[in-house]
This record gives sequence, structure tokens and C-alpha cells, in this order.
Amino acid sequence: MTAKVEKEFIELIKKHQGILYKICNVYFLRDPYKEDYYQEIIIRLWKSYPDFKNQSAFSTWMYRVALNSAIDIIRKQSLMPVQRELSKLEYNISESGNKPESDNKDKLYLAINQLADIEKAIIILYLEDYNYKEISEIIGISESNTGVKISRIKTQLIKILSHGHK
Repeated sequence: MTAKVEKEFIELIKKHQGILYKICNVYFLRDPYKEDYYQEIIIRLWKSYPDFKNQSAFSTWMYRVALNSAIDIIRKQSLMPVQRELSKLEYNISESGNKPESDNKDKLYLAINQLADIEKAIIILYLEDYNYKEISEIIGISESNTGVKISRIKTQLIKILSHGHK
């Protein structure tokens, strides 16, 4: 691809990198390879970029590719041997100075992480203020089904957050 296309892609990724961080936090929050998966998703976006036809917003296309990539990575992980639990040092968790806001975000991400893959994708988009129509187009379900799923996901998240488990 040309340098112009490469520059355009990099600018779009920088503009919408928050999407990638959210997806990685939901799917790989405490995974020691989270940064590697972030890079893998960017590589997949780059490889798919020639297929982007401007039929939807770049952010919508980016969500679709990034979510599918994250789900694909998780599926591949499930084929790998079970890994041992890592220590706090390996997680790189700070023992002091955690902000309550950060703790709440982590709790929400951990709760979202307990959802099924499709539910994770839907709630990420919902939290990003995508409307039901946009979410239905990205996920590939009907708009009314999107509304039903969001309602059920909210109920699940409330239960997870109040009881600490699914």
C-alpha cells in the first residue's frame, strides 16, 4: 500500500485507539499478553483495511474487525493448555495509589469479562454510546434483539457486580 494510505490508517487508528483499549480491557484485562493482543488486533485491522469501503463509519468497521479479532484470539487460547495463575507482581498491579474510579472500571471490566463473547461485544458498543441500530449492524442481529440483549446483559452485570460472580 502507498505511504498515503499508511498515513491515513495510522491517523484513524490514533483517533479511535480508545476503542482498541476498551476491547482489550474487556477481553484481556488481566492477561499478561494484553499488549501483544492489542498489536495483533492492529495488524488484523491493517490487513483488512483494503476491504474498508466507507459504507459505514470507520469506527463501526473498526469495532467489527477488532471484536472479531478478540473473539478469534480467545477461541485460539481455549485450544491452548491451561495457564497457571499469575502473581500480583506478574500482573503488574500496584498495591498502593489505586484510584476508586480505576477500581470501579476494573470491577466493571472483570464483570463484563464473565459474559459470553457476543454479550461482551454488545455491552462494549452500548457503553461507547452506539445506538441499537448501529450495534445491530456491527454484531449482525436485529435491532429489537439488540434491545432485548442489552436489557438482559444489564441484569446480568448487576447480578455479577452485587454477588461477585455470574
